[in-house]
Amino acid sequence: MVDVVALIRQRMKTAQSRQTSYANVRRRPLEFNVGDQVFVKIAPLKGVMRFGKKALDLLPNLSFEEVPVQILDGKVKVLRNKEIGFVKVLWRNYVIEEATWEPEEDLRERYQDLF
Repeated sequence: MVDVVALIRQRMKTAQSRQTSYANVRRRPLEFNVGDQVFVKIAPLKGVMRFGKKALDLLPNLSFEEVPVQILDGKVKVLRNKEIGFVKVLWRNYVIEEATWEPEEDLRERYQDLF
């Protein structure tokens, strides 16, 4: 059985080496100059992403603050000797599908007006 496994591994290495050599012969290095137009394929991380402009209020250091708009749902996570409250928060400039679960205590400290 050990000999059969060793033979299979050796044949797989041979096949991988052959495929690598075929691919390397056909592969050509890409070079671009300033001003060239290229097509960039972008794969979204989750769901369908639509490209467009959003009206963001940027701070002087070109960052922006996420502000919660609404609490959509709540739940309590029960551990062995502790209960932790979570709330589902809808953030400004995001759609409902991108709402996140946040610890309730943290949001109560920072955003009292939501509760």
